[in-house]
Amino acid sequence: MAIQVSERAKIIYLILLLVFIVGVFVSWLDYVGIVNVFRTAQERYGREPELSLTAPGDEPSLVAKEEFEKSKEKIRERIEELDKREAKIAEAEKAIESEREKLLEMRKGLDLEKKKFEQEQKKYSGYMRNVKVLAKQVESIEPQKAVELMVRWEDTLIIDVLRQIDANAEETGKMSISSYLISLMPRNKASRIMYLMTQI
Repeated sequence: MAIQVSERAKIIYLILLLVFIVGVFVSWLDYVGIVNVFRTAQERYGREPELSLTAPGDEPSLVAKEEFEKSKEKIRERIEELDKREAKIAEAEKAIESEREKLLEMRKGLDLEKKKFEQEQKKYSGYMRNVKVLAKQVESIEPQKAVELMVRWEDTLIIDVLRQIDANAEETGKMSISSYLISLMPRNKASRIMYLMTQI
């Protein structure tokens, strides 16, 4: 037996079908991007959008941008300050290294001078020993033979031996023969020795 549907029910079914079709069509338009139904409905009937300072996912506000720029500027200034300090430290290290090299050179020069002085001191010690020996020999032989021997020496050696003879005489309390030995030398030689003894 066939089911009979009233005219009122048919109208309701048609309305529901039409609403369904319209809903599907609008959803398809929203999907392809022709219209934005959900966003429009949210803006009209939903809550008001939050301010830019607190809205999540939105771009930073002007205040936030200013704070970020200030922080970036402080970091940049800090980096510049550190770079300047590093440059000053590098310059100080170079100056210290230069001074250290100068001190090393001075130390080398002093070491060389010390070695030369020690060598000269050794030579002088040996030289003075020879002077004392020669002074003893001159005192022990005849004055004329002593003068014949002395005139062959260098002037400085003659002077040192004569002074050593004076020192020996002073120690023993005897008369020095240095003046007598000079008087026995040739006139030119004697004059030169007396002159040099007043100068050195």
